[in-house]
Amino acid sequence: MRRTLALIATGGALALALTGCAGLTTDEAATGPGPATDLVEVTGSFGTTPRVSFPTPVIAEETECDVLIEGTGDTLEPGQKALVKLSVYNASTGATIQEADRSADPIPAVLDEGALLPGLFAGLQCASEGSRVVIAVPPADGFGDAGSVQLGIAPDDTLFFVVDVDRAYLPRANGTDRPGTRGFPAVVLGPDGRPGITVPSADAPAETEVAVLKQGRGETVESGDSVTVHYTGVLWDDNEVFDSSWESGSPASFTVGEGADVIPGFSEAIVGQQVGSQVIVTIAPEDGYGEQGSGAVPPNATLVFVIDILGID
Repeated sequence: MRRTLALIATGGALALALTGCAGLTTDEAATGPGPATDLVEVTGSFGTTPRVSFPTPVIAEETECDVLIEGTGDTLEPGQKALVKLSVYNASTGATIQEADRSADPIPAVLDEGALLPGLFAGLQCASEGSRVVIAVPPADGFGDAGSVQLGIAPDDTLFFVVDVDRAYLPRANGTDRPGTRGFPAVVLGPDGRPGITVPSADAPAETEVAVLKQGRGETVESGDSVTVHYTGVLWDDNEVFDSSWESGSPASFTVGEGADVIPGFSEAIVGQQVGSQVIVTIAPEDGYGEQGSGAVPPNATLVFVIDILGID
């Protein structure tokens, strides 16, 4: 790709998603509500700024998550992208660390354990689209022994997050399987949807060709749209993976068609397709990186991408 957009939450309300919390422990979903979240009272409807009260100090022994407003669909999972609004409180002192402007646009966040605080990563896995949750994060799953002077968080402070999940993108293509197309590489999916690609022992096609592996039923991608996708790219000549959002652990967002920030063949594969679809495209050199190549892509290389279309931004 011409550039990779890192969907790591930074700044503002998600300042608490900064990395650098080495040694913290939580790497799976929170188990549910507990004695800490039981002490929090949250009022207000979904999408509005919550009114939050609790006694102080509240001390959580482990990450807890309580669903205050039920959402729809499946709970979020690692690697999935969501649009959220959140407020953050110091449960030890009662101080408001961040109160989200619920009239503003939600913030994109990816459930990436390398990008989110461990407690937030674990707690969001009890949320779903349309839900409001409160997450109690103990120091061991937050900022640890260092705390955060900038945010007024001491090493032994517990945090409360109140999170509204405005929208959840698909974690993987969920369309109806389509029959394979003769001459295209074979694709086998792992349990998480990650594609394995096997290029046939034949000459590469002379022109860019696209086939649908799964037919989605969502919105249709139009030229100029920014689209969130998972993808894997291999070289036709040696079947080597040269780029993969699956390997990075997070989906990527690109503009396709008019104003595209991807190679033409990648746009051609996506524009006109529906969200939930998975497509395979063989990209001729002139629609890829051409005579110059790029990084791990040699000059005049034919490329193969398998792309899951997860949502339109």
